[in-house]
Amino acid sequence: MLGLVVNPIAGMGGSVGLKGTDGRDTYVEALRRGAVPHANERAREALEILLPHRDEIEVLTCLVPMGEQAVAGAGLPFRIIYDRFPGTFSTGKDTEEAASLMARSGVELLLFAGGDGTARNICRAVGTDIPVLGIPAGVKIHSGVFAINPVKAGEIARNFLFGASRPMTVEREVMDIDEDAFRKDRVRSRLFGYLAVPQDKRRVQRPKAGSSPSESLSQQAVAAEVAERMSPGKTYFLGPGTTIREIARLLGIKKTLLGVDAVKDGRLLASDLTEMEILELAQNERCGIVVSPIGGQGHIFGRGNQQISPRVIKIVGKENIIVAATLQKIASLGGRPLLVDTGDLKLDMMLAGPWPVVTGYHETSMYPVSY
Repeated sequence: MLGLVVNPIAGMGGSVGLKGTDGRDTYVEALRRGAVPHANERAREALEILLPHRDEIEVLTCLVPMGEQAVAGAGLPFRIIYDRFPGTFSTGKDTEEAASLMARSGVELLLFAGGDGTARNICRAVGTDIPVLGIPAGVKIHSGVFAINPVKAGEIARNFLFGASRPMTVEREVMDIDEDAFRKDRVRSRLFGYLAVPQDKRRVQRPKAGSSPSESLSQQAVAAEVAERMSPGKTYFLGPGTTIREIARLLGIKKTLLGVDAVKDGRLLASDLTEMEILELAQNERCGIVVSPIGGQGHIFGRGNQQISPRVIKIVGKENIIVAATLQKIASLGGRPLLVDTGDLKLDMMLAGPWPVVTGYHETSMYPVSY
């Protein structure tokens, strides 16, 4: 048996610049800004991988928005065992009660769709008692308990449930992020606990790694090179992170650490943009995108920068994207590729392949990008 819990509001704050969707007030604000839910769609993508085994599997899940919608959409047989969902807005208590019930019901693997907040709820409910795997659907996905994308989550579940030999589980970190501080450009994180996750080094993401003080000089060299490459008269959308902030500092611009800002000819056009605000600019300007991979994980799109959506990337064009990373950050990947998880599989496939990465002043390295 497979268990599935979906946090239906997970990730809604990403494209509208809220950097998370914890709490009812933030959920209401996300709706006001035009956010739409996508967690069930992400869960459905994972479950579709299991369709060839539909006669061998039963999915235990929750009422419509907390799982039923995804399982029914994937065409798998299911049984609802948690039916106390109060409406369109689920709480951490709902997630914890559903996960506890599934653990007591004997599921062999519990899938959950959400972000770090959902992972914390699952950790409270089941700890390391049963195998668990996260389908990435949130804004903050720093914990090491998620697959690198929904399809890979489905593949891990398939191998775990129906492979010739069941993989071992390993205890992976659940990171606790202070979302209020996160919205104020301060990253406060701590180790919350562990979940038992199927062992799969290629498909399970690593926890986010922070920048070390020794990277500062390397970031300055990368920043100098990127600044020289920025064309006059062209608007650039600067993604989150300390490496990109160093580029802005070199340009004489104060940048939001965790937001997406627009610059042109050394001038700040707008700060902390939403997807719609970026689209408005992109449709009227020659544009580029500057991003840096998340340390330890390698994601350049789909983690913490959902404002740079598939629609934005398609308008700007792959040829106008600059990826910047210090050699230390590249080395932290241990030979694993950079990753994209935009939510648009065709776009992810188009973005995959060797990419030039600015790694220093007048230094570029070709590095593989995968999905």
